Amino acid sequence: MKNIGLYLMIVCLIGFNSCINDVLDKKPLDIISDDVLWNDANLVESYLAKQYENMHIFRFDAPTEPKNSWDHRGSHNTVTYISDETGPPVWSMANPRSVKVDGLTIHGGLLEWWDQAYSINRMLNILIEKLPESTNSQDFITSRVADARFLRAFNYFALVKRYGGVPLITKEIAIDAPDEEIYPQRNSEQEIYDFVISEMDDIEDVVKSFNTYGRVSQGAVLALKCRAALYAGSIAQFGTVQLNGLLGIPQEQASSYYQKSYDAAKKIIGLNKYALYNNDDNKVTNFKNIFLKEQNHEMIFARPCDKNYNYTFYGFLHCPKPHGYDAGMAGSPYLEIAESFEYIDGRPGTLDRNIIQQGLWSMEELWGDKDPRFHASIYTNETPWKDGKVDWHWGLIGSDGVMYDTEQDAFGGTPAWGNQRLGTNFGSGFGILKMLNEASDVNFTEWDDVDFPVFRFAEILLNLAEASFELGKADEALDAINQIRDRAGIAPKTSVDRDAIRQERKVELLFEGHRYWDVRRWRIATEKLSKPGSRLRYVLDYNTRKYKLIVYPDYDGPQTPPRFPKHTYYFPITLGRTGQNPNLLENPGYQ
Repeated sequence: MKNIGLYLMIVCLIGFNSCINDVLDKKPLDIISDDVLWNDANLVESYLAKQYENMHIFRFDAPTEPKNSWDHRGSHNTVTYISDETGPPVWSMANPRSVKVDGLTIHGGLLEWWDQAYSINRMLNILIEKLPESTNSQDFITSRVADARFLRAFNYFALVKRYGGVPLITKEIAIDAPDEEIYPQRNSEQEIYDFVISEMDDIEDVVKSFNTYGRVSQGAVLALKCRAALYAGSIAQFGTVQLNGLLGIPQEQASSYYQKSYDAAKKIIGLNKYALYNNDDNKVTNFKNIFLKEQNHEMIFARPCDKNYNYTFYGFLHCPKPHGYDAGMAGSPYLEIAESFEYIDGRPGTLDRNIIQQGLWSMEELWGDKDPRFHASIYTNETPWKDGKVDWHWGLIGSDGVMYDTEQDAFGGTPAWGNQRLGTNFGSGFGILKMLNEASDVNFTEWDDVDFPVFRFAEILLNLAEASFELGKADEALDAINQIRDRAGIAPKTSVDRDAIRQERKVELLFEGHRYWDVRRWRIATEKLSKPGSRLRYVLDYNTRKYKLIVYPDYDGPQTPPRFPKHTYYFPITLGRTGQNPNLLENPGYQ
């Protein structure tokens, strides 16, 4: 009996061990092997689509996707908040206000794009290495590798405009790789720009037939080359070589980069595929519809957006009350931005502060003859919105001559504060209208579905104008600028200079994430971003229904020292990264 029992125990143990082995031999259900992944075209497409989704910088250069965290309040448009376009929200978690006051610190944080960029690029490097060894068709392999190379190059462009020279890594680094690969040194700023440009040259022919919306195309490839080369030209012309060549580009090479940008712009024009959107007779409506009419012929490359998948909080944070949050106070445009827009006849838009604070003014007298792009990009007092008008008056002068200026005050049934009141803060008197869809009922749960323009044809004309002017082709620059002004509905220019080109770029591309990077690459950020912006207060006169205007010249508060010191033309590598990798040199001014 004992022998039988022992036999049965042995049998059971053998069986148990077999069960264990069976379990251990099973492949994990949540892991796909390389053989399966790279040989399945559908899985490759999913893999690549995920990298497109992770490219959050396609929208406003934001480091995080708005849907992932409440931090989208500040992150989805931070690059606008820290420029000279708007005053930032005081409640933003990303705290752009602190950057305006104190500048960037050695710890980085705002607009960072290092860890995310290298994480995405690692996945792209794997695809670029593995996919050519698969059993997929050669056409499929070539096309999807080109997709990956475009995304990788875009990431490196985002890195170089932030940090200058960075490690250029174009292959998967194994865990047992040599130290020089695990702890790479920084390549020079010029090498990174050259890499981006050369990558676009290499894949241009491959993507000529690509036409999937929201994916790489010949136009997108040329547009990235055009922008990157223009930036490189500016860095060479206006910057200085530092840190043993890791930062800056020799000045004598500026023209060669401007030429590359010029050539890319001309090639885009020559495709006859893209043009300025000009489908509506009303110039204000027309400019609005550039961003609201999806897949129009001005959009070269856009970040698709829908309410259920790839969405933003943009409209809810920027549209007026009662439809949006806090009266569009995610960012309030400065009075100086409103003044940047000329009048239709070409007169400068700058207001005489002394004159406008005397007497009473109607909105027609104040803003009626402004560039239509002003009315399509900015809302202010009495701007039409849905079935009413924005009421941004803050204070009331009664027929008795008494000034009523608290929320509880009223005269003759007219409240002292309009419907855009914001507690104790009346904002700047302006809000961001560009890309707001008036037909959409945005709220806390119903978010936006407006696609974001990464590259559009107007930028290409502006790039062409800038590159042409710097190459001594002023006539071509003038023609490009006047094409944009004609579409806008304002008087053409008879001559053009550098300031005029920059001014046109400022108003045309307002709130699209360009201005901050432009003033940095032109090396005028210390001048432009160190000034407190102004705000405008509207006080309603009960009798005339006109407004007394009060200008507050320090919306952000006085800044001492300048909010943009010169060393912040480059972001910090940060203590964390230099501590992990002893071969990374920190940028000057952060030690």
